[in-house]
This record gives sequence, C-alpha cells and structure tokens, in this order.
Amino acid sequence: MKDAQPTTVLLKDYRQPDYWIDQTDLSFELGEERTRVEAILRIRLNKQLHKIDGGNYPALILNGTELHLESIHIGDLALGTQDYSLDGEQLTIKVSDTEFELRTVCFIEPQKNTSLEGLYKSNGMFCTQCEAEGFRKITYYLDRPDVMSIFSCKITADKSLYPVLLSNGNEFERETLKNGFHSVLWRDPHKKPAYLFALVAGDLEHVRDSFTTCSGREVTLQLFTEQRNIHKCAHAIDSLKRSMRWDEEVYGREYDLDIFMIVAVDHFNMGAMENKGLNIFNSSCVLASPETATDNSFQRIEAIVAHEYFHNWSGNRVTCRDWFQLSLKEGFTVFRDSEFSADMNSRTVKRIEDVALLRTAQFAEDAGPMAHPVLPDSYMEISNFYTLTVYEKGAELVRMIHKLLGKQNFRAGSDLYFERYDGLAVTVENFVSTMEDASEMDLTQFRRWYHQAGTPVIKVTDEYDSSEQCYRLHVSQSCPATPDKKPKQPLHIPLAVGLLSSEGSDLLPDKTQMLNLTDANQSFTFEGIKEPPVPSLLRDFSAPVRLEFDYSDQQLAFLMANDTDGFNRWDAAQQLSVRVLQRMVDAVVAGEPLVVDWVLIDAYEQLLTAPRGHIPPRYCQNPVAR
Repeated sequence: MKDAQPTTVLLKDYRQPDYWIDQTDLSFELGEERTRVEAILRIRLNKQLHKIDGGNYPALILNGTELHLESIHIGDLALGTQDYSLDGEQLTIKVSDTEFELRTVCFIEPQKNTSLEGLYKSNGMFCTQCEAEGFRKITYYLDRPDVMSIFSCKITADKSLYPVLLSNGNEFERETLKNGFHSVLWRDPHKKPAYLFALVAGDLEHVRDSFTTCSGREVTLQLFTEQRNIHKCAHAIDSLKRSMRWDEEVYGREYDLDIFMIVAVDHFNMGAMENKGLNIFNSSCVLASPETATDNSFQRIEAIVAHEYFHNWSGNRVTCRDWFQLSLKEGFTVFRDSEFSADMNSRTVKRIEDVALLRTAQFAEDAGPMAHPVLPDSYMEISNFYTLTVYEKGAELVRMIHKLLGKQNFRAGSDLYFERYDGLAVTVENFVSTMEDASEMDLTQFRRWYHQAGTPVIKVTDEYDSSEQCYRLHVSQSCPATPDKKPKQPLHIPLAVGLLSSEGSDLLPDKTQMLNLTDANQSFTFEGIKEPPVPSLLRDFSAPVRLEFDYSDQQLAFLMANDTDGFNRWDAAQQLSVRVLQRMVDAVVAGEPLVVDWVLIDAYEQLLTAPRGHIPPRYCQNPVAR
C-alpha cells in the first residue's frame, strides 16, 4: 500500500544509485485474470560510489508497487526470506558480489489497474504508460531515469485475442505455440530508462509505409489502430515522414532502428508518449478524416507526431538524469516541434499561437500560487510538474539560447550535445554548458532563468536627440514576487529591437538588433538616426516577458501597417483593438454614446486594402506622436 504521508523530494539530495542495470530481459505471459512477468537483470555495482573492501556490499533496493512476488534468484541460487525483505514499495536484497544476474518472477493484474500506470488493460487491449514512475507497477526495478539499460521483451498471449504484440526496438523472433498462443521477441539495441519501456497487445489493424534515411537505410513505418479508424491514418504517416526528414536536415539526427511504430487508440490515458520506437497516442491526437477534420486539426496532429518523434534524440538517446530535469527533454523538444511547424506552415502564425498560449496560460501560472521555476528544486509528486512552465516556458528558454547564439552556433551546440551525451542521462546544466562550449558565449547569468519563478516585466522609455541624431532606449527589468519568496536577480534577456522611419522602412543595418539586457536598469544608444523613429520592441517575442512601453494609438496603427516583423504587426493590432474596446466599455458604463475610434477603423482598412508599406494617411505625418 502506498505511504499515506507523501515526502518531499529535493534536487540537492540527488545521488547516483548504488547499482546499475546493464541488461534487462523481460518476459510477459498475458492472461485474462493475471499476467506473469519474469525479469532477468544484469546488475553492476556503481564503483564511483563504492570501493568495496572485505565484501561489505550495499543492499540492492528496488521499487515495486502492487506486485505479487513469486520467486527471486541470484544466478542459480533461489533466495529465501532471510535474503531479502519487502517493506511497502521497496524490495531490499542482500548482495555479495560486484556483478550478478537477478531473476524475479511477479504476477500483476492489469485488468484491475485503474491508475492506468504501468501495464493496464482497457477495452480489451493491454497497454503501458511508464512515465514518470509507472514501470515499478510491472516488476521490481530501479525505476529512475538515470538507470539506462539495454532491453529485450518477449510477449506471449492468446493469438485469437491479441494478434498484435508490440514492444520497443526491432522484432527479433516470432513463434506459434500450442493451444492457440503465440509469442514475439523484441530487442532494442539502444540503452533507455525504464520510463520509455512500452508494450501493446491487442486486435489492431495497421497501415504500412517506409522512409529512406539520409544514409540510405530503409525504415519500415507502421501505424496501428482500431479497424474502424484505419481510414484516418494517412496524415499522421505523412507528418511522420516530414518530421524524420526535417530532423535530418535541421539537426542531423537520423533515425536509428529498422522500424518505427505508432499506436493510436481511443482509450490511451494520455495524449501521447514517446516510448523508444513505439510511440503511443490517444487517437484524438493523431487520427484525422479529410471529410471532417479542420486545418487546425491537421496542423495539431502534425505537431504532436513531430514532437514525439523528435524525442527519439532529445529525450530518448539523451535523457534526464532525474525528474527535476524534465524540461531538458520537454522544453528542448517543444522548441524543436515549434520550429518544425513554423517551417511546414506560417512562421508568424505559429509564433502568434505559441505566444498566445504563454500570455494566457503560462503567465497566469507564473502569477499564481503554483508558480515554480523551469528547474524546480523540490517536489512531492512529480506528475504535478508536467506544467506549462516546464514545457512552454522551458521551450522559450531554449529559443532565447538560439537567439543569443545564432543559428549556426546553436546547431554546433546541439551536435556537440548529442555527440557528448548519447546514451547518457544528463542535466539542464549539461545542455547549457555544451552550448557555451560550442559558441564560446558566457551563459552564466542566463542560467537564472531556470531557477527563478515568475514572469519578468520590462519597462521601456525613449528619447531622441535631433542635434546628435541619436536615439536612446532606457530599459528596466523586474519580476513580481512569487510564493517561494526568493529574491529576484536580474536576468540575461535578449531584447530584439527594430527602428522604423516615418516612411515605414527599417533604420537599422540588419533591420533587427539584439540587445543584451543584463542589468536592472540599462540604456542603449543608436547613432546616426536622422529622425525620431517608431520602435518595434521585443520582435518575434524574443523573451517570455511582459513589455511596457507608452505607445500612442497612432504608433500602434503605424506598426500595424509597416512593421516588417510579423509578430509585432499582429501584437500592435491586438493592443490597439483592446484599447479601443476598453474605451467603448468605459463609455457604456458612463452612459455616453458608443463610438468606434477612427484610428482603429482606418488602421484595419489600410491593413486590408493597401499594399504593405503604405502609410495610413491620417497619421503618417507624425507617427511618433503620443
């Protein structure tokens, strides 16, 4: 039974396990009442922690929940109750060697597993969900992400009930057994943590395709689903192929198995899961009928398929050392899938969608009682940290690194990251330091983004000196207090700025200049500016902050018509529209006539009818007026 008193897990208490599991061989006999699970684990002492003298080995402590233990062997020796103990959710075993083979046999009851974690049965099908700590409901194990192992999985079941038997990796062997049973053996040659283990058994149909990798290997693609949904698979398969090609071209990441499988079923308890080589989706996230699906549905499916596929490298081949590092895989992969969607569709529209989610939902999370940093320092239940802060804000932090380093250096950093840590469980610090190594940029102050909760506020004022033809921006940064009551230090904030002339042209040589805001108060000077410009601030929403600048209605309308940054054109329209609507609301409250401001009407008229760059006539003579 689970301990009724939850405990707080602290990042500072992390330590490596006493033992590693180099090889994990699983065997499942799926039954209608209960399932037999045999696990053979090749275990090795962590000699970085322990230098054994005199045979005094630490006990092996494995996690297990709702398991019925039948037997334990070390090598050929059957262990008696004097050799191990069961205490709540821990199996403690006496150890007498630095390397040994542990074999356990357990029975589980997937039919009664209403938590839908580990192995469960729903709608006549067996399915797994092991992230974050579900594998311990399958067998006794070191259920933590830094324990990476080579897995094999043999599944045996009634062929008439479960004709499809799937697990991670490549199919190695298939047998037809007596009494109508059959078995399939899967082997995954790449190390992975237990949370990425997957098993699916059921009566499913599938569509089949193939993909040729950049090195010429032919990869089989399969999408399994219920028979009634088989006609809805084409878009997901096409999205998968586009994702595979994009990851090769943009990140140099080639797929590494002979087969890639997707399972899409109605009763999967999550949206999607990136299990190595066997992604599992709820059908609502991956299936679409051309007759009924909207454009938004097709784009959403494309993004989700891409996200789970991109995890093959950013999450699977290189994974998290501990669950505090969740944004290491999720923030990075959300950034990757966002860039993919931007390349496949409209970059400006995608950026608008991402920022709208940040402003409406993640900023609210930052401002509420559950505010927490992207890299939290404690948790009581890890499932509580699958949040917009970890995912979406985490992606924004990666985006800022991309902006600070530039496209070429960021690619060099990601190449080095995947090369350096392939097959390892690492930390956010490893990711950031690798980016430093590849670019020679100091990101020391930038790291504060990962440790401080809350949404920073940037306040900007400006001044123009006509005699010196000099324009200055005065910028301050601050962050509201959050429930953790930790002091807020100045962050390294990339502030993308453009300056527009009265004719709507960019005055800066590169159109956009990236300012490095690092102090609480800072001024930036632009020389050779021959007229008062209209500033286009925080272009492409270059940092997840709240921006305060006293734009006039005329300036916002001017930006709507002329800004070369698509996001800021949209944002100016939003700000102006909200202002006018608020004034109309105030008029209603005051009992005054309801009038739509001509500035808004004229701005939209020009936006809809005039070629881009045309200056709205009513305020072109003084776009800097306030």
